[in-house]
Amino acid sequence: MLLEFSLIALFILLVLGFATSLILIPVALRKIGAVPRTYNPVKAEPYECGLETIGPTWVQFNVRYYFYALLLITFDITVIFVYPWAVELKNLGAGSLGSIFGFLAILGVGYVYAWRKGALEWK
Repeated sequence: MLLEFSLIALFILLVLGFATSLILIPVALRKIGAVPRTYNPVKAEPYECGLETIGPTWVQFNVRYYFYALLLITFDITVIFVYPWAVELKNLGAGSLGSIFGFLAILGVGYVYAWRKGALEWK
């Protein structure tokens, strides 16, 4: 039992050491002069494809792009949950069949709701 806790303590020490090094290495590099201290306005300019930007650099994106990304993530997560269930279907029994149908029903209701609201139509 002590061995298990010592492994956890070692892991915590490694994580804290790594986090501390991520903070201290840039500070040390600045102290020895490896990182420039002067502000360079050229570095702050927006840069895209080697050309100067034309017009405002801040562009507002349509919310539909984010909605499609959320739908993609939702269906990816569905696959992540359904695949292991399908692999172990024989060992899980009938209770798991009802639970996965409940899970898919909730996803189906959300999909139908988005479809009825017109959120899946590209305009």
